[in-house]
Amino acid sequence: MSEFEGMLCSAAAAVDVPLPGTATQVTGWLCVEHPGAWGRDVIGDEVLGREITAELAARTAAARVRPTLIRRPGRSEFTGTRTVLLASSRRTGAWCECLEIADLNELLELDLHLLNGPPPGIGVPVRAPLVLVCAHGKRDQCCALLGRPIAADLATRYPGQVWECSHTGGHRFAPALVLLPTGLTYGRLDPATAVEAVEAARRGAVALTGLRGRSCYSPVEQVAEIAVREQVCAHTDDFTVESEPAPIGATVAGSAVVTHRDGRRWRVTAHTHALAPRQASCNAAPKPVTALIAGSVQPLTP
Repeated sequence: MSEFEGMLCSAAAAVDVPLPGTATQVTGWLCVEHPGAWGRDVIGDEVLGREITAELAARTAAARVRPTLIRRPGRSEFTGTRTVLLASSRRTGAWCECLEIADLNELLELDLHLLNGPPPGIGVPVRAPLVLVCAHGKRDQCCALLGRPIAADLATRYPGQVWECSHTGGHRFAPALVLLPTGLTYGRLDPATAVEAVEAARRGAVALTGLRGRSCYSPVEQVAEIAVREQVCAHTDDFTVESEPAPIGATVAGSAVVTHRDGRRWRVTAHTHALAPRQASCNAAPKPVTALIAGSVQPLTP
């Protein structure tokens, strides 16, 4: 019997699974308002209609864009007009635009490959950070139980800037939150630390409590950036991170170089660490867990 049997997946992960390096790697987001019921899979369950779902699945996959369902916290009457968010969580020049559609077929008129470039001017530019809180209960109960209260509280503080959203990856880290357009991803937040994350983003800064990583980076790059941020105070866009090729026979998971806009550079190594098997989702069978741990943070310039 597993020592984690009967626990919520978020409680089992909270015992000893670290957060850094766990953000889902995403650079393009297509967020579509859908206030009705969500299925387990955003695209697979055809909640947007069979024909549109099939075409949208193909187009988002081709453009490497993550389809996401959103809705306002709480329940409100659907007016027929849907908000659509287009966001690019690029390493530099992240942006977000907002538009409204009256017909889901209008989604098929969007060139999703534009999310890999500069702002296309399709919608209205969004200046303040937008908050996505996973509340996808049909995917995992932790997201509904822990995410919805956080979303409701943030919505009272930041009207119009907060959305419940479908699966963002890592429900075992619920409550899970993503800030657009930066792609900063958080987990295990409470009301106070959720506010800290949003307030920091509004200042162009990065709150470290609960930070899983920035979605534009690979897991090793996420770990490296967080390790440097723990030592150096910096704004959101002050750093760029690049992975290094692993030498033959290397005993580390990887390394990355973090560069500050002022020219300072650090090399950070990351190691894997095996943890006790446990469920990645509630009611799922236990499976092996591997954590990514930052090692040395080596300055490369004076």
